[in-house]
Amino acid sequence: MKTAILGGGLSGLTLARLLHEEGEEVVVLEAEEEIGGLCRSKTDRSFTFDTGGSHIIFSNDPEVLGFMREMIGENEQRNTRNTKIFYKNRYVKYPFENGLSDLPDDDRFFCINEFVKNLIAEKKGETSAPENFREWIYDTFGKGIAECYMVPYNEKIWKYPTDRMSLHWVDGRIPRPPVEDVIKSAIGIPTEGYTHQALFSYPLDGGIEALVRAIARPVLPFIRTGFRVTSVKKSGTVWHIGNGRETIEADRCICTMPVQHLLPCIPDVPREVQAACDALQYNSLACINIGIRGAVPDISWMYVPDPSLGRTNRLSFPSGFSRNAAPEGCSSILAEITHHAGDEVSRMTDEELIREVTAMLEMMGIIKPDQLVFSSVIRQPFAYVVYDLAYCKNIVPVKKFCSGYGIPLVGRFAEFEYLNMDGCIRSVMDFIKKSPLEDQG
Repeated sequence: MKTAILGGGLSGLTLARLLHEEGEEVVVLEAEEEIGGLCRSKTDRSFTFDTGGSHIIFSNDPEVLGFMREMIGENEQRNTRNTKIFYKNRYVKYPFENGLSDLPDDDRFFCINEFVKNLIAEKKGETSAPENFREWIYDTFGKGIAECYMVPYNEKIWKYPTDRMSLHWVDGRIPRPPVEDVIKSAIGIPTEGYTHQALFSYPLDGGIEALVRAIARPVLPFIRTGFRVTSVKKSGTVWHIGNGRETIEADRCICTMPVQHLLPCIPDVPREVQAACDALQYNSLACINIGIRGAVPDISWMYVPDPSLGRTNRLSFPSGFSRNAAPEGCSSILAEITHHAGDEVSRMTDEELIREVTAMLEMMGIIKPDQLVFSSVIRQPFAYVVYDLAYCKNIVPVKKFCSGYGIPLVGRFAEFEYLNMDGCIRSVMDFIKKSPLEDQG
């Protein structure tokens, strides 16, 4: 059996490797000249930046975490998370509810008072079930934490009103904080949230792309880069996959590329299915990479909820992830700005984005003007799945059509689910367990 895998990102490469290890013939068709998708990295003047925003290796899934660490082997630096939120010119411990003691007195009282009031209202049955993401935030954290951090930050990253976002995706991704942890946090007793991230790994050399390169190593001879799929048809039991110049034949076709790219390749897609796909919401991403002479704060990454500081929603410090990510005597900063296709950010030049970010970093006291030695901008058209209120209605006919057409969807933008790296690998592992070779054909 020969399987054609559309897309050579993390999901496609993991799928190819695991199928290859089971003895299946595979071919990976990747539109870009380089593999890796959102998990690519670029080194320029000895600065290494991930091109799809900073990625780290962590998971509460032991099998997936073991797989990722096995892949990078000795090319690993293990780190203890030190993550902050930049709030009113101070560093607040992340997650916000675990850093309440770092807040100004009035804000700390506002947050803990509203958290307790919300708990009492719930106990008395005075609250109703939330119907959207914003209501869920208020219901889970109370008005104080919601208005000081959770709502402004989430609206900054999603670029979407939280009251028009679904809440079905939050369980498991945004943990409900233990009541005792929030109270301890408010009175200054240290607590830790999101403990599965507390220790994380990162490749010493090569950025996060070192992980996908390691995964891809056994299947490199079977990867076709620069193959932008334009047609996908099935004749009898054979799939014919073309790029306008040549056609690849396979017994099975699996999609890991964005479903928005798949549907135009399929003939006679029903109008209602195409309309549902077109209505799916997602964010693009601009990564502004900054290299400086000297040191940066000993922080892993930092959230920036304040809109007055500009469009950046998150900063990371890759030179802290790996001691080899910046030249000797230098440090690096990666600023992430999410946006929508065709909006103001997409029309800004690289120079304008760099000026905005460096001005913000100077205002925050992280860099001085004379420290800058490197800057670049890398843009990704597909970055984050946005779960709007119509998501469930729109994704169902798209997945049903692809399933009926015989093309499984695996990975973040094929399944159109907000999956982290470990979630992508888990989706591949689960797919293979559910789809043994003897059942195919």
